[in-house]
Amino acid sequence: MNKNLRDGLHLVSKFTLRKGWNAFLVWSSYQLAKRFKIPVHWGQPISLSIEPTTSCNLRCPQCPSGLRSFSRPTGMLQGDLFAKLVDEQKKSLWYMTLYFQGEPYLNPEFLDMVSYASKNGIYTATSTNAHYLTPENSKRTIESGLNRLIISIDGVDQDAYGKYRIGGSLQKVLDGTKNLIEARKAAGNDRLHIIWQFIVFAHNEGQLDEIRKLAKEYEVDELAIKTAQIYDYADGSDLLPENEKYRRYTEMSAGFVIKNSLLNHCWRMWQSCVITWDGKVVPCCFDKDATHRLGDLKKDSFPSIWGSEEYQNFRRAVLGGRSNIDICKNCSEGTRIWES
Repeated sequence: MNKNLRDGLHLVSKFTLRKGWNAFLVWSSYQLAKRFKIPVHWGQPISLSIEPTTSCNLRCPQCPSGLRSFSRPTGMLQGDLFAKLVDEQKKSLWYMTLYFQGEPYLNPEFLDMVSYASKNGIYTATSTNAHYLTPENSKRTIESGLNRLIISIDGVDQDAYGKYRIGGSLQKVLDGTKNLIEARKAAGNDRLHIIWQFIVFAHNEGQLDEIRKLAKEYEVDELAIKTAQIYDYADGSDLLPENEKYRRYTEMSAGFVIKNSLLNHCWRMWQSCVITWDGKVVPCCFDKDATHRLGDLKKDSFPSIWGSEEYQNFRRAVLGGRSNIDICKNCSEGTRIWES
């Protein structure tokens, strides 16, 4: 069976009538909101992202975790807070990403959380630098019921990989991938969809053909070619590749600008949000410092936050003009090119 189709069927397997009805409510209210520019909103999130930790073992130069540049504290998501969220949302929630900033496997409860969400009928995904995919952790990952794992691999040799993944080892990534593939084969379990993610920079754009060959050699299910997010992009960056196709930004006479048009509506505001390790609810993954805090799970239930006046006011602001919202200015819908 085609690997992408298999993954799609695993997602469909999480369907229930209640989840389907909720998805219809969310989609239909979004269509009305777009048309009439009012924050009509029905239903609960279809998907959620929650952050296991802000800690990371690497020092990637365009990542707040790597730079240690957060204005918010570093910490670990606690299992009881996670379970509270799952219990509140499991009847309507279809997809959960256990990742925002940091390296998820640094949280000792991470795989227990994946297992809890999986047992409650939620499709689970995460992203990792693969440095902790030991044979034992790989076996536990398969057993947890995790459905999708994105592994960051930005070079086919240590020199290219290490230019961005500072402090990282390409060999550990390759070994971790091998451990995971072997654990999956040993378990006879095809639920985990394994993706290599290759961010294109100036120093590795000549390695695209080689990473495609390496992905086939290591039997990963998909290769995702991704454009790089640059925080201060207006004056350009030595990280930006020459090939325009693999750039998120285009050069104009006044400097670099983001390619994507800032349309005054956003599907994310209707169907998902992000929750930090300490329970802060923020609009999306571009709010890395959690500056737009719309609620706190330690104080209120998620449904009360999701339907609150504060959240509705933020949706209203999005409909009124995304160019006035700081986190929207570097938004990059559609920044991956998926390859089988």
